[in-house]
Order: sequence, then structure tokens, then C-alpha cells
Amino acid sequence: QVQLVESGGGLVQPGGSLRLSCAASVTIFSFYPMGWYRQAQGKQRDLVALIGRLNTNYADSVKGRFTISRDNAKNTVSLQMNSLKPEDTAVYYCYVRTSTSEYWGQGIQVSVSS
Repeated sequence: QVQLVESGGGLVQPGGSLRLSCAASVTIFSFYPMGWYRQAQGKQRDLVALIGRLNTNYADSVKGRFTISRDNAKNTVSLQMNSLKPEDTAVYYCYVRTSTSEYWGQGIQVSVSS
């Protein structure tokens, strides 16, 4: 069983930055995708960014503002979020997909407001 623990959320003003981190409880092979989804209140959960061994994918709404990275030695994935907007407000979920299962973190709140 894989446990994912997120950290780094909080309240920030528009234009500000936050860095989310997620630590896995077991070894995650580099070819398994890791990433972040988010769910705003009353909306569906959507992909924010995903990173595999050779490529990364971003939602159009965050391209140029968010950067995903992973440390395979530490089994962590991070999301650097810059130029935050009120519409980025959501619960952010860490995600890992293996050959047999999908795993989710418990979610962490990110609020962008003045």
C-alpha cells in the first residue's frame, strides 16, 4: 500500500507563490507517473501536472506558471506554483499510478485571495 503525504499548502495573495511537496511511503519507480490534481469547490477533480520518466504534462491553465519536479531517490514529487490566481484555489491531491493501482494523497488546501 502506498501512502502519499502532502505539505506546503496555505493562503497566498494573487501573484504570489507556493510550493507543494508530496512524499511517498514506498519506492516509486521512475517510470511510474507522479503528479498533482486539484478540485475546486463544486467542481470535478482535474489534472494539474504529471511527470513520468521522460516527459511532463500540464493543464493549459497552469502552463508557464507551475513547474512539476520529482526526486526519485527520495520518492517525492513537488509542484512550484508561481503567479497564483484566485482561480487556482482548490484542494490539491498528490497522485501516483503504478502498473496495478492508483494512489491519492489526502489533499491539501491552496487558497489564493487578497
